Amino acid sequence: MNNKIVLLILQVLVAVIGIALWHLASTTTLFGSPKTVAFFFGEPLSVWRRIVEWFTDGSIWYHLWITLAESALAFLSGALGGVILGFWFARQPVVAAIFDPYVKAANALPRVVLAPIFALWFGLGIWSKVALGFTLVFFIVFFNVYQGVKEVSPAVLSNARMLGMNERQLLRHVYLPSAMSWVFSSLHTSVGFAVVGAVVGEYLGSSAGLGYLIQQAEGVFDVTGVFAGMFVLMAFVLIVDWLMTAVERRLLVWRG
Repeated sequence: MNNKIVLLILQVLVAVIGIALWHLASTTTLFGSPKTVAFFFGEPLSVWRRIVEWFTDGSIWYHLWITLAESALAFLSGALGGVILGFWFARQPVVAAIFDPYVKAANALPRVVLAPIFALWFGLGIWSKVALGFTLVFFIVFFNVYQGVKEVSPAVLSNARMLGMNERQLLRHVYLPSAMSWVFSSLHTSVGFAVVGAVVGEYLGSSAGLGYLIQQAEGVFDVTGVFAGMFVLMAFVLIVDWLMTAVERRLLVWRG
């Protein structure tokens, strides 16, 4: 049997076992009082019915669209800024040395502290969530791109210069291929962080989005709604990550 099929079966099996244990814990006395378990963790069937209800009546689509827009803007702006500045700092050691303490200090700022500040600056609309997501994505991409460019072999660079390559050709044929693996590694991680930034921003103050749904459910102790929102969020991130993997395979087909 194909290794990929075996891997997929094992991944699905883990999910099935986890949900089965959850169902047993919330409906039988196997792990104690089922009412207590159901109160704190909900019931799988109830969570599934809530998700189906959201998609059937269409109420979830608007919230998904809002979160998708915020996450996409945060991801694209953060990734673009991280790639550009990462390449620039790696190619300009003096500039990197000057700004190094400031970059590290900015990266050390707790994002939860920044969320209310962004809400004050940009309001409770979409841009405060984009700004929060940007801060999460930017530094992940920046440090990976910076390290990827710095990791280029000096021997490869020397040979390329001996062959007469100019800076533009070095960027295209040496630096970009060398850094591309680092870039996509950071993009896989930052996709999730872009969504986290959007959802956290929605959770702290918004009128729409998956974070808003989860916050509203928590406010009335609706554990089923909370878990339903979290499962929709996880599925959303997995789909986006799958799309990112497809793009990576397309662009890095030369890597083998």
